[in-house]
Amino acid sequence: MTKDVLITIAGLHYDAGEASGDETEPIEVTTPGMYYFKNGKHYLLYEEPVEGTGQTVKNKIKIKDNESLEIFKSGASSAHMLFEKDKIHVMQIDTPYGALVIGTYTQELKTNVTEEQIDVYSRYEMDVSGDKIADCEVRIKIEAKLGTGHF
Repeated sequence: MTKDVLITIAGLHYDAGEASGDETEPIEVTTPGMYYFKNGKHYLLYEEPVEGTGQTVKNKIKIKDNESLEIFKSGASSAHMLFEKDKIHVMQIDTPYGALVIGTYTQELKTNVTEEQIDVYSRYEMDVSGDKIADCEVRIKIEAKLGTGHF
């Protein structure tokens, strides 16, 4: 069974050369989406427009409580990103401007599920072609749309 939800994704990136605590401008997006729970995993489906192109990117997020966070992107950009605590993953991201090979080392991954919402937090290092470029944080909040009840 799917449920209409509001998904808020907030991210911070600290450049590798910056002093600790000097983050770049935070990014936050709230978008409608669909949620379902299957085989012990939470799934989110939503689309995002690609600024200035008229194209969209379809996103699927798979969350396995406190174990893994996977992000699948298809359309104008494509990627399969995997975050697991204390693990390094290397992946390719295809964009309209070319492909990037990035690596992530997930230092922290927390999931909190209540009747009203699901919160996911991940802190990780990111590198491009082996060179560290940023320390990153991402928070995902999933809430049932008003009037649609609990999870």
